[in-house]
Amino acid sequence: MAQRAMWLVSHEPGTLLCGTVRFSRRYPTVEKRAKVFNGATYVPIPEDDPFLKALLFELRLLDDDKDFVESRDSCSHINKTSIYGLPVGGEELWPVVAFQKNGMIYACVPLVEQTLSPHPPLISISGISQGFELLFGIQDFLYSGQKNDTELNTKLSQLPDLLLQACPFGTLLDANLQNSLDSINFASVTHPQKQPAWKAGTYKGKPQVSISITEKVKSMQYDKRDVADTWQVDGAVTCKCDLEGIMPNVTISLSLPTNGSPLQDILVHPCVTSLDSAILTSSSIDAMDDSAFSGPYKFPFTPPLESFNLCYYTSQVPVPPILGFYQMKEEEVQLKITVNLKLHESVKNNFEFCEAHIPFYNRGPITHVEYKVSFGQLEVFREKSLLIWIIGQKFPKSMEIGLSGTVTFGAKGHEKQPFDQICIGGTAYLKLHFRILDYTLTGCYADQHSVQVFASGKPKISTNRKLISSDYYIWNSKAPAPRPPRSMGGAFWTTEHPFSMCHSAMCALPQGRNDHLQTSVEETFRPDSLRFHKQMTLSNFIGKSSLVHSCIFFVVGP
Repeated sequence: MAQRAMWLVSHEPGTLLCGTVRFSRRYPTVEKRAKVFNGATYVPIPEDDPFLKALLFELRLLDDDKDFVESRDSCSHINKTSIYGLPVGGEELWPVVAFQKNGMIYACVPLVEQTLSPHPPLISISGISQGFELLFGIQDFLYSGQKNDTELNTKLSQLPDLLLQACPFGTLLDANLQNSLDSINFASVTHPQKQPAWKAGTYKGKPQVSISITEKVKSMQYDKRDVADTWQVDGAVTCKCDLEGIMPNVTISLSLPTNGSPLQDILVHPCVTSLDSAILTSSSIDAMDDSAFSGPYKFPFTPPLESFNLCYYTSQVPVPPILGFYQMKEEEVQLKITVNLKLHESVKNNFEFCEAHIPFYNRGPITHVEYKVSFGQLEVFREKSLLIWIIGQKFPKSMEIGLSGTVTFGAKGHEKQPFDQICIGGTAYLKLHFRILDYTLTGCYADQHSVQVFASGKPKISTNRKLISSDYYIWNSKAPAPRPPRSMGGAFWTTEHPFSMCHSAMCALPQGRNDHLQTSVEETFRPDSLRFHKQMTLSNFIGKSSLVHSCIFFVVGP
């Protein structure tokens, strides 16, 4: 895992080049390795000016760049991961990790230890994750406590010395550059044991270990026969280890209940010292089978001083936590809406909050609303053309709630009204916002008694977990709705539009099993009872892995 080169570019519209390279660093030893590994597909690192021009062109940040360019702007080149190929000297420099934040563009070129044609899968290139870690660390260092350009220039001048410690010879040792700065200014020479380069300080105080598991669930539901509903669970395990000693060792185990969904696509922090091969090979790209690794997932590591993400993962859960449908149709000057939501019986019915936001784009302000709700309360934001259905902290015993009513709008005024290029006419959605504490959809948890700490003192160990909704959409079933192209096999991509998140994928019933399921699949929805032609079949058989299978397409990104 190494970087060939890195750049910090300030975007400056209106100037000659539309930007300035504020900092760059090349690693000749890594470049020689790249030439050997890439062979005939090797593309050398360009000088700063050609790189700057190619990068701004690819990111569409040039002032005169208004025309459509097939190689960059076509639908087949939608960027999913902040990984780019830059045209340089008639060749393509790939992969280039780049993202923009606070007016600064952060970019680097990871080492790929194989030929570049065809492009290898991103998940097989370990330097990409390291590149993101390095760039995020630089971003945090530059803008933590920075108040003006003078302080920014001071921090930029410190980067060369800091990178000598944090990223020697292009290999990242510590993404927290503040640690390196403290080491330069305040390093102690009294340590009896040599201090590792990536851990410049030591902790003094009461020992404690904090473990937090956060799962985010995304969903796109259509209530249509010809469109598959989609969902995905992404998880992150965050740790903070306050332990005395230079090199304390910790082992954390993640466990699943008997019917829990196996963790897949696991990416770990560089401080993890070893992993079971079954963890590394568990991928959502492969077909699920009974031999999928279900844990426990053990992570031995030497923790850094700061809070860090121990690992990320995805999982193929059988059904989303809340199933729903949304119908909206125009009747003269009014919109008639009907919403039904059902909490799955396996989900913990104890929310920190739960709301359904129903926006009405490209219309005037709301002038009148008549509605009926079976549970919760409705708030009307007239000028924003928005309804918020506050469900609260629990669903009723039936686990099913409904909302119906009519909405009347006034004429569009000169003031700004909510606008969206996608939600035209009947194309509309409902978005769910919720959080459930002390719960994960996969069932993943960290057992306090399984945490092993090899350090002085007995630490206090605390754990918590939560499930959060993320881009949870239910589309109007009475109108066309955006969906992924068929060629993508049900996977979603990432753009600024709400329907194009990095989503999961199709859920399908295996052929040739349980003929009575086919009848359920063919059933259509009736508004008076929450019946789904696909979802209810799944909910009836949750936990029976032999009946329900799913596939998630994982995309590596920042």
